[in-house]
Amino acid sequence: MAQPSKTPAQIEAMREGGRLLATIYEGLKKQIHAGMSELEADAWVEKEIKRLGAIATYKTPEVNFPNVICISTNDEIVHGIPTDYVFEKGDIVSFDLVITYKGMKTDAAFTMVVDEVPTGAKKHLINLTERSLYAGIDAVTGPVYTGDIGAAVEKVLSDGKLGVVRELVGHGVGQEMHMDPEIPNYGQKGTGVLLRPGDTIAIEPMATLGGERIKTDRDGWTIRTRDGSLAAHFEHTVLVTETGAEILTQL
Repeated sequence: MAQPSKTPAQIEAMREGGRLLATIYEGLKKQIHAGMSELEADAWVEKEIKRLGAIATYKTPEVNFPNVICISTNDEIVHGIPTDYVFEKGDIVSFDLVITYKGMKTDAAFTMVVDEVPTGAKKHLINLTERSLYAGIDAVTGPVYTGDIGAAVEKVLSDGKLGVVRELVGHGVGQEMHMDPEIPNYGQKGTGVLLRPGDTIAIEPMATLGGERIKTDRDGWTIRTRDGSLAAHFEHTVLVTETGAEILTQL
């Protein structure tokens, strides 16, 4: 299904909002340390969103998430509700944030290891999941099928023997947080929805050190690996142009 068109002003608002989101993440990475709780991290992000003049999309009636940011630790993949859990050295933590600025939404995520330079399996998981994100972005060379993006993401993850989370997908983003089309992290080239210049999408690979099956906690939000394996999640909001992709959620 085609996205509604955007005015130049709306696209510029997404550029500005994306830079604000990237600014928040740049600061957040410096804040996270062992001994800090998920709720403390959430509170820091909330202050930054307000300071920058944006809106925490997750806490609006459109979403009704209990906090401003999703924090998913270790075997949690996405949508983790921040709790009083205190980060420990070596935890793998994924952060996923949507902000609204001048009426337009941008969405991004990253994964890090607390107080530790990742090595071994953790390094492999994080590096390849992030690499798969950029492979998906690089597949956008102008008008492109969603299957082209999914195939590029899947190849990196599958070649790296990681579990490809198939039940959760990327999506269009802009006037709303979740819009058509879906952007799966797997697929076949030349299939799916044709994306055209002016479309804005969130590409967001999620991968595990084990299987691809998932389960949802009783809170109705937190999604984790069914086998208890570690997970990673990276995401950017991207504008499709005539000649490629413009990443909106970076400085």
